[in-house]
Amino acid sequence: MPPEALAAPPVSDDSPTAWSCTIDTLREGKECVFESDDSRGAPSAEQDAANRKTMKDLARVLCTEVVANAREGRSDATLVTLCERRYVSATEQCGMGGSTPVVDVKGRFAAGARSCYRGLSTVLQETQLMATVASSCCECAARRGCPGTGDRCYADVSQQMSSPATLACLSERCEDVCSVVLPASGAGARSAPKSPEKERSTRSGSASL
Repeated sequence: MPPEALAAPPVSDDSPTAWSCTIDTLREGKECVFESDDSRGAPSAEQDAANRKTMKDLARVLCTEVVANAREGRSDATLVTLCERRYVSATEQCGMGGSTPVVDVKGRFAAGARSCYRGLSTVLQETQLMATVASSCCECAARRGCPGTGDRCYADVSQQMSSPATLACLSERCEDVCSVVLPASGAGARSAPKSPEKERSTRSGSASL
């Protein structure tokens, strides 16, 4: 290395790294780091509205993708709509008071957007769980007229909180696609109590041995 190289000003590479929090890491549910400089300016209602719109515009794309990926390419319109509603509700955390763009020019989430990012990520992760565990079962429940269908079905089935009436219907009409979420038959069942006559017979027989 020539001597003059030691006196040269340092050169930094501030392009996003593979660990930076971006739309792609949000989409894929990856762990990430908030690398954006997050240079704050004066609060702006226009920037606040733009931040929310930026995230809302992704609702249908991300919700559709997460459902299709969990179901091997098959969609579920009811679950996508449920995801979109929850996602749009979560974007209320994404305005950041208009002090800075929620995503910088390099595609990185601002450091101040942690709550926004985590809220959106939670919605997508919960949707992925519902698509994997509950989607086919709830589609069948709706077709077969079981109680507790629609949005309620996805939440209840994925959290194993379905009512006894719903479980009975799912077991009778949708057992093939709901078997994963149905309680195991006979699990925890106790043996039937013996009649007094049989009990006495058993005891006397035991005493004679």
